[in-house]
Amino acid sequence: GLREVLITGGLAPITNRPVDEVYAATWARVREANQRYHARYPGDLDRLRTILRRLDEDDVRLPNGDRLTSRRFRQTGMWLGDSAGFERLHHLLELPFGSAAFMVDAQMASSWERNPIYATLHESSYADGGATRWSAHRLAPEEAMTGDLLGAEHVFPWMWDDYAGLRAHREVAQLLAEHPWPRLYDADRLARNEVPVAATVYVDDVYVERSFAEETARGVRGLRAWVTNEYAHNGLRADGERIVGRLLDMVRGRA
Repeated sequence: GLREVLITGGLAPITNRPVDEVYAATWARVREANQRYHARYPGDLDRLRTILRRLDEDDVRLPNGDRLTSRRFRQTGMWLGDSAGFERLHHLLELPFGSAAFMVDAQMASSWERNPIYATLHESSYADGGATRWSAHRLAPEEAMTGDLLGAEHVFPWMWDDYAGLRAHREVAQLLAEHPWPRLYDADRLARNEVPVAATVYVDDVYVERSFAEETARGVRGLRAWVTNEYAHNGLRADGERIVGRLLDMVRGRA
């Protein structure tokens, strides 16, 4: 069995919350992140709109041969959930459009194909009973599809066309999106949990809705939550030694 558990990347809902509620919340979060970004770098909105327009007009190819579409470029919003992500996005938008540096960095910014299992299974992690049916795509605001709103940890069915590395998994992704998943979590059993648990809950997490995470924390017996605004979702990568140390202290009753 498990002696103790540390959770460093947020807590998923465990109370049969509909997947559409989850993605409605994450779209609201990413909209706030977009607004904070443009407040910090007000000159970047025009740059972004120019890039999106040119990608719609021209056949721009990435170093790996994939076409860089405007919808793929909007996925650079994934960076908005990292502690240094605003600066990374700003540096990308400042690069000359079409330059070698711009093309390489744009390919790295939208790298779902690096982890095809993550791309294919991610949305299913919120399918606590029922099918997702491409929830993030269905709930996406119009400006995230055709405007200047950047998305974050949202998967879309077109990704299995735009990313060469995902095309082999297109049929699997569609089957999983339509699959009627059973309940993923047993809330009653978690309420009787006997394993000590410590978890981070990031106040400004763009990927994991804080209110849902805190609800989960209350529903798991013996779980202690560290609610912090010191880190973004990538806290473990940004300062892993401190985070793991703090959680170990919490789970072992030293903090």
